[in-house]
Amino acid sequence: MSKTSYPCGPAGPATLEELGWDENMDEAFSRYSGPYVAGRVACQHKTVFDVLVTGDSLRVGVSGSLRRLGRLPAVGDFVVLLDQPETGTSMIVDILPRRSMLSRGAPGEGGDEQAMAANVDIVFIVTAAGTDFNLRRLERSLAVAYASGAQPVVVINTSDLSDDAAAIAAGAAEVAGTVPVVMVSARDGSGIAALDQFLGPGTTVVLVGSSGVGKSTLINALLNETVQETADVRSRDEKGRHTTTVRQLFRLPCGAMIIDNPGIREIQLGNAAAGIGETFADITGLAQGCRYPDCRHEHEPGCAVREAVEAGRLSEKRLASYQRLMKESDFQAEKNDIGLKRLEKKKYKWIGKAAKEFRKDKRY
Repeated sequence: MSKTSYPCGPAGPATLEELGWDENMDEAFSRYSGPYVAGRVACQHKTVFDVLVTGDSLRVGVSGSLRRLGRLPAVGDFVVLLDQPETGTSMIVDILPRRSMLSRGAPGEGGDEQAMAANVDIVFIVTAAGTDFNLRRLERSLAVAYASGAQPVVVINTSDLSDDAAAIAAGAAEVAGTVPVVMVSARDGSGIAALDQFLGPGTTVVLVGSSGVGKSTLINALLNETVQETADVRSRDEKGRHTTTVRQLFRLPCGAMIIDNPGIREIQLGNAAAGIGETFADITGLAQGCRYPDCRHEHEPGCAVREAVEAGRLSEKRLASYQRLMKESDFQAEKNDIGLKRLEKKKYKWIGKAAKEFRKDKRY
């Protein structure tokens, strides 16, 4: 165990309640007594984690049993620490139940999920008014945000560099539906005050978006000091350079917490099937009028969705995006099934090997 510089910005050390602790966490932690303390993960390094405890910050490792189970905490997790200063022992031994989890599909064939942030209340989907602005990618990000159990908010940054910010906001609002769309300029501070409504004490917000959209600049503006390194985008293509390399939680002076994420060009859908329906509420609403309950809105007779497209009430591009994400979701489900079968095969292979060794052991 080692003490670290406090990673939560100018708000200073906090109590567990100020870090978002609630009655459910209290109940889950109640079974622990003795040398155990609760804390919240603020930063993940390669093999260790910065954990905020009441009035302090500790850098600790993870117990071997959690590693063997493949249960590693994410930034935002509330965890249980075994803390024995007299023996120099301090490590994460348990992860308390999560109220939400923002994740994306991990690369590979196994269908695994990559945790991005835990116990978040609001997801700021940050994009920029320029070449990064893409309605189809916004739909994908909305689906992942909805699936996390948190409330999405679309934040369009660098509004001061756009010739027609109103048109960009209108396009985003058409895709976002009831999701708030906020235009800001983290560089000059305009529009930042509009984010205050989402930053109540104890609220946890996570930022997601491509490199170069200004997530780090936005955090610096909210903290009113430079805590995250920033870099200009390339002028020839407006693509950003990675400045954030680790996920990290900061506590704002207003009492809210904000989690920064490294920039990602595109979020893999992962297990976000539940979020697709909420993202495309207009299409799922129309689908209630389809003749067949399993209509795929392609060539089936009596398809209310296709009728809406032909009548000009729904764009062909939006329907194509919905169908593409649904196909990706089905493929992800197949990957998950393959992954589970591999785990079962591995488990029974291990059981068979153990039984064979048992029979060979003459002590029995």
